[in-house]
Amino acid sequence: MKTEPKPLEAGETSKRLTPTQGVTRGLSIVDLILRIIAVIGTLGSAVAMGTTNETLPFFTQFVQFSAQYNDLPTFTFFVIANSIVCGYLVVISLPLSIFHIIRRAAINSRIILVIFDTVMLALLTAGASAATAIVYLAHNGNASANWVAICQQFNSFCERTSGSLIGSFGGVLMFMLLIITSAVAISRC
Repeated sequence: MKTEPKPLEAGETSKRLTPTQGVTRGLSIVDLILRIIAVIGTLGSAVAMGTTNETLPFFTQFVQFSAQYNDLPTFTFFVIANSIVCGYLVVISLPLSIFHIIRRAAINSRIILVIFDTVMLALLTAGASAATAIVYLAHNGNASANWVAICQQFNSFCERTSGSLIGSFGGVLMFMLLIITSAVAISRC
């Protein structure tokens, strides 16, 4: 004895997921996880660089050499860029990503998210690349310009600045994966 399926009333939807909808939901969950990892990387980078300072005594305690992140405008830009990207991820991106898990066919918000993700990728790449150039000079110097390497004296400062670059470039990688994931999810809608 086979029963007839009941017709759907106005406003109701079938609870069964088609294979395409299941893949889209899986991509939305991966999207959320990648965004959380990007938040951790950018927040960690901004905090690590923003709290970087080291003071070295010179002859007496009255004369000291100090190195702080805000001594170099490039490091200040790095902290601001990572902070803006982290704020974007927390305030706009994560709520929309959760919305995409709940409502799978939200194509317009996905397109807007891809556009903002691309802008944030550019900002994060610019900040990380500029800071990388300064960290390279701090480690190796430049004999042509008579710039000496400062990392032999300010070891802790250089370690923290180098470490903060890892989280920022991790965020860049997460944004690349996010844009690809979002493009695939848009094509499946």
